[in-house]
Amino acid sequence: MRDYTIGTLEIKHNEGNYEIIGDTVLVSNIWDKQSVLIKRSGDKIKLVKNDKTLGYFDSLTIRKMNDLGSLRLQCLAPSSKKSRRYNDNFIITPEGTNALLLINQVSMANYLGGVIESEGGGGKPLEYYKVQAILSRTYALGHLNKHKKEGFQLCDRVHCQAYHNKLIYTATIRDAVAATEGILMLNKRLELAQGFFFANCGGQTSEADFVWNNPVAHCKSIVDTFCIKSRQATWTKKIDAQEWRNYLVNEFGYPINDSILGPLIFNFDQPFRKAFYLFPQLGIPLRDIRIKFRLKSTWFSCKKVGNEVVLTGKGFGHGVGVCQEGAMGMARHGFNAAEILNFYFTDIHLMNYLTWSFYRQRSSPPHP
Repeated sequence: MRDYTIGTLEIKHNEGNYEIIGDTVLVSNIWDKQSVLIKRSGDKIKLVKNDKTLGYFDSLTIRKMNDLGSLRLQCLAPSSKKSRRYNDNFIITPEGTNALLLINQVSMANYLGGVIESEGGGGKPLEYYKVQAILSRTYALGHLNKHKKEGFQLCDRVHCQAYHNKLIYTATIRDAVAATEGILMLNKRLELAQGFFFANCGGQTSEADFVWNNPVAHCKSIVDTFCIKSRQATWTKKIDAQEWRNYLVNEFGYPINDSILGPLIFNFDQPFRKAFYLFPQLGIPLRDIRIKFRLKSTWFSCKKVGNEVVLTGKGFGHGVGVCQEGAMGMARHGFNAAEILNFYFTDIHLMNYLTWSFYRQRSSPPHP
């Protein structure tokens, strides 16, 4: 719940039994149909159960007492209509002057199940979910220090990976996580590889430096025909011609008075993915145009029709790495997860975590 400044939280039983430790003392339990209220009070945390205050604490640990354990969390201040369910254990501490910091101590398998369902939803093929499991596991292990200064490892927003619930609806995801247990994606130097993904490439993925300036060796532009009949493969948008002209002139100094370039300002043909509008020498990155006009992708062509610029585009997302709808198409055509990942990425290796750890130890310098 990192999107909220939580002042009051209700925690309800969902599965299994839990014990509540206030600082270092066992103070209560959460069993079938039970709930507790947790509220920020000064610099302490107030714990209430059955309308009775159980104490004020510096921290609360809510720990499952058996293998099966999940709780339902409902934010009351600020109020939220939707509750969320999470597996495993929790640590709750004060944060700032009036908020609670909620840390979910969760197993990798349970975390991945929640991430994959939050990121991709249900109804997808097993091999596609295996792809997502490998990419999400690799990301998690590669970013465990991302929020170190804040006292935890990963947040639940897209800043890290969306993690809005435990796995609830899609048993196939659990199968995919179990089938790929411990498997990571590595680059050719046997380092954790960055597993970028997005919705739809429109028929061609993008070079990484078209989007983020710096190239990524294992992310090369490829032709992808597995997504071109998907609903997000094409799009159109109309923009006021004067607004288009003013943006290019004011932001990038477009030479509107040039006898050759001036008339071309509204006409752009992009048969394959490019990095710049019209000509690289003009220095107008397509990624900037996408952000300014909230376009679905940087792959578009345009022309002036009346007082508008009509954009005809392909794809949805930044275009680097795995095209999700293309990967789903490949899975439906019988390709397995390894084949899908090797299609979208170049010179990668899939390796079990324990094997990778062994190689890392062998390649590290000896101790003095």
